[in-house]
Amino acid sequence: MPAAAPAPTPVDFWFDPVCPWAWMASRWLLEVAGHRPLAIRWHVMSLAVLNEGREDLPERYRRLLTEGWGPVRVVTAAAQKYGDDVTGRLYTALGTRIHHQGLGPSREAMAGALEEADLAPGLIEYADQDTYDRELRASHQEGIDRVGQEVGTPVIALPGPDGTRTAFFGPVVTPAPRGRAALDLWDGLLLLAAGPGFFELKRSRTQGPVFD
Repeated sequence: MPAAAPAPTPVDFWFDPVCPWAWMASRWLLEVAGHRPLAIRWHVMSLAVLNEGREDLPERYRRLLTEGWGPVRVVTAAAQKYGDDVTGRLYTALGTRIHHQGLGPSREAMAGALEEADLAPGLIEYADQDTYDRELRASHQEGIDRVGQEVGTPVIALPGPDGTRTAFFGPVVTPAPRGRAALDLWDGLLLLAAGPGFFELKRSRTQGPVFD
């Protein structure tokens, strides 16, 4: 008899739709999923929530945080109404418009993404409503609780060798790795997750996000 296929590796990924670094990490993760059995669970988090109360932010970034409420609220509303399974495909449709098409967190981007994801166009009205902010904040907090308040988006959680969940901020990478490079990064992350005493490895970014 042929060997049984390996069980998919459960991966949890927290993202804010407006974050370019989360977008590229998510595209890398999907590239890995094309070659390795992964069960990806998508979760929202919010840079606006993360930075609440901060007065030391540049005006341009503060404006992005304000505008960023719309997309993350729409994704949350879609998940609440249709189930978590819609989150991934709506995120892909949104991110393509926000980051690749240059539409930013606009109503045009949200409307087009809802249409592409075959979701009710009326969900766009939740962009300006706090109806599901409690659920949004709970999802955000779940991710932050795994890695600590001093990080951002994305957050990724995966199983260590003993089955316990290990979470990291990141990976922060540009452009999104493809092919062998994507798998090498994944394998390296699994090795880091296997070390119970490993917490941090970082260097300053010298390049902005590259969307290819």
